[in-house]
Amino acid sequence: MRTAYAVAFSGDRFLMVWHSRRHGWEMPGGHVEEGETSAQAAAREFEEEAGYRIEVLETRDIGYCDVCAAVLKEKVADDCEMESRLFSELPGELSFDREEYEDTVPWARSVVRRHAGTSDR
Repeated sequence: MRTAYAVAFSGDRFLMVWHSRRHGWEMPGGHVEEGETSAQAAAREFEEEAGYRIEVLETRDIGYCDVCAAVLKEKVADDCEMESRLFSELPGELSFDREEYEDTVPWARSVVRRHAGTSDR
């Protein structure tokens, strides 16, 4: 089954959630359900896990899953599945491979910056 996650920015900081069973920080995400795009799945999972809406700007296939570059929007729920926090750099305790995030976070940041530059027209 396909999975997707989002790297969503508020300014220059990105949001991560704490996964208590895996004892680490990770990007909100999960399985793509039947009839969903990866962007829709990432947005749904982001809202369920962190309580925020996001605007997905681009999606990138990294082999085993899709990564979405996104902008963090309004908080819509306080009773979320996980604790969330904004970071300016990757924290020490991660649920998944640091090398992957060292690739996907700068990619997502560049997408968000590029779109911010074009939205001022």
